[in-house]
Amino acid sequence: MPEQSYNVVTLIRKKRDGKTLSESEISWLIRAYTDDKVPDYQMSSFLMACYLNGLNTEEAAYLTRSMLHSGIVVDLSDTEGLKVDKHSTGGVGDKLSLILAPIVASCGVPVPMISGRGLGHTGGTLDKLESIPGFTVDVDLERYKEILKKQNLVLVGQTEEIAPADKRLYALRDVTATVESIPLIAGSIMSKKLAEGIDALVLDVKFGSGAFMKKHEDAAELAKTLVGIGEEFGKQTIAYLTNMEQPLGYAVGNWLEVKESIECLNGEGPEDVMEITHLLAGTMIYLGKRADSVEEGIKMSRIAVEDGSALNKWIDIVEEQGGDINVVKDPASYPEADVIEDVKSERSGYVTEMDAFALGMVSVELGAGRKAKEDNVDPRAGFVLKKKIGDKIEKGETIATLHTNKKEMLDTAKKGIVEAITIRDIEPKPLRRITHRVDMDGIHDYDG
Repeated sequence: MPEQSYNVVTLIRKKRDGKTLSESEISWLIRAYTDDKVPDYQMSSFLMACYLNGLNTEEAAYLTRSMLHSGIVVDLSDTEGLKVDKHSTGGVGDKLSLILAPIVASCGVPVPMISGRGLGHTGGTLDKLESIPGFTVDVDLERYKEILKKQNLVLVGQTEEIAPADKRLYALRDVTATVESIPLIAGSIMSKKLAEGIDALVLDVKFGSGAFMKKHEDAAELAKTLVGIGEEFGKQTIAYLTNMEQPLGYAVGNWLEVKESIECLNGEGPEDVMEITHLLAGTMIYLGKRADSVEEGIKMSRIAVEDGSALNKWIDIVEEQGGDINVVKDPASYPEADVIEDVKSERSGYVTEMDAFALGMVSVELGAGRKAKEDNVDPRAGFVLKKKIGDKIEKGETIATLHTNKKEMLDTAKKGIVEAITIRDIEPKPLRRITHRVDMDGIHDYDG
């Protein structure tokens, strides 16, 4: 019996008009796009229709399943233990994967981590890893399995075999203003994660100015959608809602964030980074059945940093994937950007607000991110904050240090930093970093 075929324009029109698509319609469209039978401009139109009109729960599940089965689902039964991964919905200065992956692997839980590149104002894990000279994130499936079995950890990009439909849609969404759609985000995340061979998943769903989900309620909806899909596919899934009203840590930019990650693994990381890292790592250790509770997992995570086992695992995986371990052991040996300049505060007071989105866009202007999907990123570009929300600052004191090889962007970047940071006379209330936990039983307040 021949496969049902559809008219692409009819499907676009149907979704444009707010109608529901069937499983066979979505499946056909995703397969046709993957097979180059539907061009980018038509898929862009379809994505915008989905963005504007949404997808219902069934359509989101159909989309996930179609993207998942556009490639192969990896069998990792050769590696002992429950395989657990973590995914973040993206933020500014979010280098958590680089820290928690070696922590969790050093605690005996295999971590098969397939990551993405930067989207818009947020940095990508792959771009950060590739700032390490020689580090390769492009490996075939057999090498992926081999590294995981040997190191209990693998840090790679999507192979051609894993969710190829998502790989193409991911890049297209970035340059068509269709990133911030709950069903499209959920389908993208879960198709990749389910394809990589995991048994359980921990999600860091961010809200605030530097997140794709600006509103807390939207982040909660996304978290519930993601957990629901994970559980529907038989994978235990736990999500946390975390605050992205300011960058995570102090460093923003690829190598600068790697450097800060190394500081974290040396036990010298910023408090906000380490609080969320230990929670996510502890939850992964718990889901991997190496701890009887999340709390015990958090203790194990802290010990892995304190005793150096997490740092040793990081060095092992960098070496395994071809990276230069000398810059990991001695970050000061890494070449700096041609231009390094301080941004001074124009008044005294307290840092009360940060527009994390605007700060992320400053890093893009400096060369650390992409405006188009074919753009290259500069591993040395970015900035390092000297103050965060709640900190006191004096007029003329440094608020951030810019790193760039694009001298012509300095004035624009400095102006962007000043405009993105609000300084007032009254000390603000501290931000709540983690607000809720979402699991198969619903959404729960997180009180730490």
